[in-house]
Formats: sequence, C-alpha cells, structure tokens
Amino acid sequence: HTHVGICISLVLLLLVTFSHYTKIMKQFVRFAIISALAVIAAAFTQPAFTTSKSVRRMASAAEEEIQEVKVGDEIPQVILKEGQVDYGAPADVDIAELIKGKKVAIFAVPGAFTPGCSKSHLPSFMTAQDELKAKGVELTICIATNDAFVMEAWGRTSGGADAGIMFLSDPEAELTRKLGLSIEGGILVRSKRYSLIAEDGVVTHYFSSANQSSDTWAPAVLSKL
Repeated sequence: HTHVGICISLVLLLLVTFSHYTKIMKQFVRFAIISALAVIAAAFTQPAFTTSKSVRRMASAAEEEIQEVKVGDEIPQVILKEGQVDYGAPADVDIAELIKGKKVAIFAVPGAFTPGCSKSHLPSFMTAQDELKAKGVELTICIATNDAFVMEAWGRTSGGADAGIMFLSDPEAELTRKLGLSIEGGILVRSKRYSLIAEDGVVTHYFSSANQSSDTWAPAVLSKL
C-alpha cells in the first residue's frame, strides 16, 4: 500500500498546481492523473483477482483428485448422525465402525421426501429386506445429506425404519465427498443416487445411477448377489 499512498499524494499535488500550467502541461497533467488512478485501481483489484483464480484452480484440482468409489475401496471413517425419536439429540455413528465385520447394503439418495426417492428407491429396499437377509446382508443403511431430524422423520413416516432400514444423515457431505459422489452447488450439497454392498468395510458391489436410477434399486442389487 506504500505505492498507493505515493500515487494519491502525486494526484493531490498535481490537482493543486493544475491551474498554473500551460495548455500543453495541462494535457500532461491529465495523462499523469489518469495513469496514477490506474495504478491505484490495479493495486486494489489485482490481489483479489489473483486470489479468485487461485481458489478456482485449487477447487478444480480437488475435484479431479476425488475419484468415484469403486469395488475394492474401503468405506472411509466418517461420523454420521442418526436422528432420535421425539426430537432427541442426534447420535454420532462412525460408519466404518458400524459396518466393521458385517455384510451391509448402503444406498444413498439426493434428498429425503423427494418423489423418486420416496416412491421407488426406498420402497425397493423396504420390500427386499427378507431377500437381502437371505443373501447374507445383515444391515441396510439409507444415507442422505439432509439433517438427522429430517432423516428420522422420513424413516418413521415412510415405514422404512419399521422395515429395519437404518437412516443416517451426512450433514456436511463428508462421506459423500470422500466417495466422490457429491452434487455441488445450491444451498445443500446433495448425494448422487447410488447403492453398494460392503463386506467388512470393503465395497464388493457398486451400483451407479449414471445410466438410469433403477440400476440402484434393490432388484438390481439382488440380481448381482
């Protein structure tokens, strides 16, 4: 900012003596004032521009580094939230500890109470509980980035909780991002629709919705078990 102070002093000095110059000198002074103002503007705007570019570059690099989950990957250790009845304080659930030593089905949805998730994806796992258990699946988990209170209410009112499905919130989208399955932008970072089977914390089957949503529904999962 020392350069900015010098430029401002120069502008003030030129303004005071402006009336004493000839026509030619007046033109020179105008040029000097414009140049000084340009330097001042550049001094204030350049760092912000550079920072903005740096942030975009780092964000882009971070996105490129996170690959979508695949068979053979381990489910990362992330603390999720489980809503409690009667608006109790949500409980912490370490997803890695929860599924350790178990064969589990995990499916994620973009949003609780949304049409496709409520009419198709969730019900498909509700009606498939007996078949999944017959295939050795000990626990079915539904995950979304909605808060724990919303997830508890969805599980309770949909009948999913009564069917034996565990509803967990990923409120900061930490797990979703680590799996490379986040939908960024907007107020709420959402999860892409997917399903997977994990045994002792390792993904053995992965079902993406890239082609069509039904590829992640329970019948598609059962067909591969």
